[in-house]
Amino acid sequence: MSTNVTTYQAPALDQVRILVVGDVMLDRYWFGDVSRISPEAPVPIVRIEKREARLGGAANVARNAAALGARAGLLGVVGADEAGNEVEQMLQSGGIHSYLKRDDAISTIIKLRVIGRQQQMVRIDFEEAPTDTVLRDKLLQFKALLADYDVIVLSDYAKGSLVNVADMIASARAAGKVVMVDPKGDDFTRYAGATVLTPNKSEMKRIVGSWNSEEQLTAKAQALRTELKLDALLLTRSEEGMTLYTDGEQFHMPAQAREVFDVSGAGDTVIATMAAMLGAGVGWNEAVQTANRAGGIVVGKLGTATVTREELFDA
Repeated sequence: MSTNVTTYQAPALDQVRILVVGDVMLDRYWFGDVSRISPEAPVPIVRIEKREARLGGAANVARNAAALGARAGLLGVVGADEAGNEVEQMLQSGGIHSYLKRDDAISTIIKLRVIGRQQQMVRIDFEEAPTDTVLRDKLLQFKALLADYDVIVLSDYAKGSLVNVADMIASARAAGKVVMVDPKGDDFTRYAGATVLTPNKSEMKRIVGSWNSEEQLTAKAQALRTELKLDALLLTRSEEGMTLYTDGEQFHMPAQAREVFDVSGAGDTVIATMAAMLGAGVGWNEAVQTANRAGGIVVGKLGTATVTREELFDA
């Protein structure tokens, strides 16, 4: 008696070309020991013992795409400074194609987290918006790069790199690209015409107000999707999982995290995984299931982490 065993064929993510555009940051972590309180103020003294740097913001989305084996490129702005050099080096070592613009007038965005006893004690942010000249150059380069990529991910952290986002979406859609947006702010109309938006719960509430039931949420989500002319809207709901709204349909995935250690950067992992799956020609529901699985794996790691292709498909 023969038994037919069908083995799951993982999609060819190494053939997918993803261009990530948005706010590029450097995440710095200073780890130390806390054994006493400062005599100057009622705050703990952290004696730093170890330092780490990781790609943050849009750069973390590109890092996640590359970790999955996709061919990732990153277009963004950094300062002409030591932190900008560090970002460039990390992109190079991560196999990410860098199209970074250097802006002499600003510093690279840095988020510095001081961690004592496995707990974040303080976060210090350094940030300035890019200058108009550099943003104009970036828009021209974006249009020139479109032909080389299949999926465009616009990663908006409201730091000023995506002021021309409406123009970018229009150009990319005219070129037949899948355009995914991780949105920010009180006005989503500038993202109109994208393929899919991936807001979290708090971002969604700022736009549509609160909801009292799943039916009410579905009605509001579908109204927003229609108004913005999106193919899909993916609502990430932390411990409640994620829900995809497409034309007349909704698809819900419960959360998959076994143990939540750190949620920072989980949204970057989700959108990068979705981008890789959609670029490989997978349907919406399977792309969401895989992205949900990736999110569940990454929140079990400390800091802005990534998921590998092996972790994702061996799971």
